[in-house]
Parts: sequence; C-alpha cells; structure tokens
Amino acid sequence: MEERRFDPYQFIGFVLIAMILTWMLYVNQPEEVASPPATPTNTEAAVDAVEPLAVPLNDSLQKINLQSTFGIFSNWMTDKGAVVQKIENQDLYLEVNPKGGLLNLVRLKNYTDYLDQPLELIKEGNNVFNIQFVTKDGRRLNTKDFYFTPRLSADNRKQILSLRANIGINQYLEFVYAIDADDFLVDFSVQSSGIASLLDSSESALLTWETDAYRNSKSIDYEGRYTELTYGYEGDKIDYLSLSGTDVESPEEIRWVSFRQHFFSAILIPDQPLTQVKVSSKSLTEDESLNEVFTKKFGLEIPLQYESGEFRSNFEYYFGITDYKTLKSYDRDLESSIPLGWGIFGWLNRFVFLPMFGFLSAFLPHGIAIILMTVIVRLAMSPVTYKSYVSQIKMKVLRPEIEELNKKYKDNAVKRQQETMSLYNRAGANPMAGCIPALIQLPVFYALFTFFPVAFELRKKSFLWADDLSSYDSVFDLGFSIPFYGDHVSLFPILASIAIFFYTQMTTGQQAMPQQPGMPNMKVVMYLMPLMMLFFFNNYASGLSLYYFVSNLLTIFLMLVIKNYIINDDKIHAKIEENKKKPRKAGGFSARLQKAMEEAEKQKKGRSQK
Repeated sequence: MEERRFDPYQFIGFVLIAMILTWMLYVNQPEEVASPPATPTNTEAAVDAVEPLAVPLNDSLQKINLQSTFGIFSNWMTDKGAVVQKIENQDLYLEVNPKGGLLNLVRLKNYTDYLDQPLELIKEGNNVFNIQFVTKDGRRLNTKDFYFTPRLSADNRKQILSLRANIGINQYLEFVYAIDADDFLVDFSVQSSGIASLLDSSESALLTWETDAYRNSKSIDYEGRYTELTYGYEGDKIDYLSLSGTDVESPEEIRWVSFRQHFFSAILIPDQPLTQVKVSSKSLTEDESLNEVFTKKFGLEIPLQYESGEFRSNFEYYFGITDYKTLKSYDRDLESSIPLGWGIFGWLNRFVFLPMFGFLSAFLPHGIAIILMTVIVRLAMSPVTYKSYVSQIKMKVLRPEIEELNKKYKDNAVKRQQETMSLYNRAGANPMAGCIPALIQLPVFYALFTFFPVAFELRKKSFLWADDLSSYDSVFDLGFSIPFYGDHVSLFPILASIAIFFYTQMTTGQQAMPQQPGMPNMKVVMYLMPLMMLFFFNNYASGLSLYYFVSNLLTIFLMLVIKNYIINDDKIHAKIEENKKKPRKAGGFSARLQKAMEEAEKQKKGRSQK
C-alpha cells in the first residue's frame, strides 16, 4: 500500500476555500431591518420580505460586472447550470465539462492500472484545454472560462456531443465531440458562426493543451523512461523531446502529437499539417520518493487560423493503447511513436520479432511464447555460435605459444605483435573470428532489448511468479532502497546473471586472454558483467530478463553439444600443426598490419641509431 504524503498545495487550497466560504457567508448575510416598535411581531416577516431581494440584486450586479468586462461576450461567462456530459462506446468512457468544453475524464473501459483500478488518462484536473482569441475591441478571451450549452445526440453507430456558446441568433462558438461505437478515436471540431465581425482575425487564436501523465505501472521511474512526447512531420519523419528534465521545441510543421504514457497514449491528429507549433515536456520523476502520481507534464500550443474570420478547425483525439498493430491500423504513421529502435534494430522488430511474437502469443501463454521465440532465435544464430566456438578452440590451442611470445618480447611491443600475427597466419587462425560472430548477434541483442519493454502484449500477463511480464518480478521487498538496484529483489534477473556467469566461464576458459601492459584485465571485466546485469535488469521488464536467462541457457547447451558431439579438439590441433608447416601468404588485413608493424620497427631502429 502506498504511503499518503502531506500535500502543501491541497492544504493551501483548503485554507483558501475556507476563507472564500467565510467571506461569502459574511457579505451575503441578510440585512436586519428595524421594525416599528408598535409591531415587534412583524420583524421576522420584514426580514423575510427583504432577504429574497438580495439574490436578484447580486445576480444583477454580476450581470452588470460581466457586461462591463466582456461586453457582448458576457453571455459566454454566465453559468447556465448545465451538468457534466457523458459519452461512451465499447472502448472509451468520456466526461465533458460544459464549463470550458474540456474533457474532465477519459477512461479506457477494458483496461486497469497496476492496482487494478480503472485506467484513466484524464481525470481530476490533470487536463487543461483552452483557446485564447482577441476581439475587435481588444479583449482577450479564453474558452476555459466559457459556459457552453450541451446537446447530445446518439444512434447505434455514433454519439455526438455539441457544446455551444451563444451570443445571439445564429451567433455562436461551438465544440463538437463525436465517437463511433467501437473505436479509440474521438472526433473534435472547433467552429463558429456569425462572429467574424467580432473577432480580430489579424492575430491567430492560440490553442493550448496540457496534460500531466498519470502513473499506470508499478515503477514510476521505469514507466517514466518510456513516457515521452513524440510528433510526426514531413511525411513519415518523427521526432521526440527529451526523456529527462525540461525540453521545449518549435517544429515548423506537425502531422500529429503523441503524449505517450508508456503503454497508453493521448494523440492529437489535425485534419491538415499545423505550423508554428510549440511542444514541451517536463519530467516529474526526478526523485521517485517525492512523486507517486505523475510521470511527465506535456504541453502543446497551436496557432489556429481563421477561415473568413470564423473558427474552422478539425481534429481527432486518439485515447488508447500504445500497441503497434492497433496504431498502424489507422494508417496515420502513429505506430512510429513507439520506440522500437532505429535502423536495422527497428527493422528487425517491425518485420521479424513483432510478427513472430504476435503469432506465438496468439495460441500460447505469453511466457511460453517468449521461451519459444528465444529457442527460434538461438537456433537461427547457431551457425554463428559454431563459428565463434571453433575460433575459441583455435585460440586455446595457440595459447601456450602466445604466452611464450609475450615473455620473449615483453619489452618490445611491436615485435611481439609481429610474431603473434605471424603465428596466427601460419596456424590459419584469425583473432577477429571470435569478434565477428558477436558483431553479427549485436543487432538481434539490441533489437530485443528495445522490443520487450514496449511490447504491449506483455502488459499484465503473468508467468510463474511474475505477475506482469512488462514490469519487474519482485519476490522480496527490501523495505529500503539500494542505489542503482532498487527496493526489491527480482528473481529473473538473478537467474539471467547466473546463466551469464557460467556462459562467461565457458567462453573465457576457451580464449587466450594475455594481460597486456596498460590494458584492463579482461577476465575481471567479464566477471563484472553478470553483476552489472543483475543491477541493471532488477527494475526492467521481467519478460526481457526471462529472454536473456533462456537465451544464455540455450547458448551454453549448444556450446556443450558442439564441444562434445560436433567438434574434435584433437583434430583441430592437428590441423593447426599441419597449417604451420605449410607456407602461407598473409592476406588482406593481416598483410597490411604486418607491413605497418615492420615499418614501425624500422623507424624505431632508425631513431635508436641516431
């Protein structure tokens, strides 16, 4: 259970409200009217006769004040007594406040947060929507202050909510919300009629939308890493604001703006590209212990151009899941807002891992689907594993001779490298052969690293002790926080680290790792990797840790199979000895490296003779 903390802003608000109520009671108290001494029994009747006059008097004064302040627009500032309007479909439940015409509540009906409470993207005042414009007489008006008159119409396919602020006959400003029976999209339009003569169209109206993104996951810090503002521009290009601190940009053009809250998004899509827009993002999770509600504050400012002096702007809101397939179905390039990686990494995720995992998880539990996908990936990479292991065996065979060369030429680094390269060349071994397979696997490693944290399919899917594969799998709460580790113990990262440790033992046992002067001890570095992984993945998605655990187990298994049933160490040793006896010309890179070393040796000797 989360600890409730003292909120000074709530306390100040409470005090201010109490002061306002006290002041209102004081100024609105009924005047005591002195009754004639001869008729004291009529005092109460006299008071009752005067008291009703106080309310009309206040209403009249209010109307006079509004008239003097807002002129012909004063009717927009008068409360009509309309109640909050509700519209919904199979996916969304919305509440719209007649004051300001803004969304008070956006609930995704088929999803819950990490506490199994209704998942709400907008609620309790975290959303600000306003259009500011200038009138011909110089007044700056804000729609957030307007009182709209609502009208709801519905049929089996669509619900339409019209909110109209009237000035006179056929003179009005109108917001219209419309939703289909089964969709995450909400149509939204701003239009006016008969007020062109009242507006100063030389200055654009300014639409402002601000949202504080609510926390929806166990770790607000982890969720904050994948909560960001992105926008599309110039065809299929996208850009994003910084994940940390405060960032403000003014793109020349946008096609859509996404306030992404990790697995859920609020996206504004105009019917045509917008220019001179300003977007902003501010992180609210610099210190997780001080904030347990919001992750980011997002902001958007859009200049609205008039058409013949009237408002004519059309948008679509997307309030829904940050799921690749769902976003792609709208054919707006909205799926680009999901950070699947750039270049080849994104290509692998979009065209290989997303379809593969989607197919497997359609008929298998998601944990089993991860394991099966891991098996497929490791089998596909098994030829690379084989090449890497053969290279390790060759280096192991040559290790004694390399150590002898290191001792013999310990004071002459250039000569030592020359002789080492000559040995590799005569033996038919390539020291880079073990690196190339690792480089080939790198795109797969990084692609999956970006895939699992944003895979919506994993959200709230359990496997074994993990109740949510998209979040950490805590098996023990520490009760205190360890820097860079957290306040809990996740089991899958421990298992993955153990598997990595044994894999490291196997690989370092096969490779020659001579300690070079000035170079770090590679064995120490290799043994630090499991510990680093343990700390790094403790707060990451348990689905990712499950993948690395199974992947390293399979790699160890494949290496044991290759070692015991496919490769014969004695044959490789005999082949190397045979290659040493054959004259062998250094090729390509080895030849150039050998020549460079010889030139360096000559220059060194020349300097020493001088």
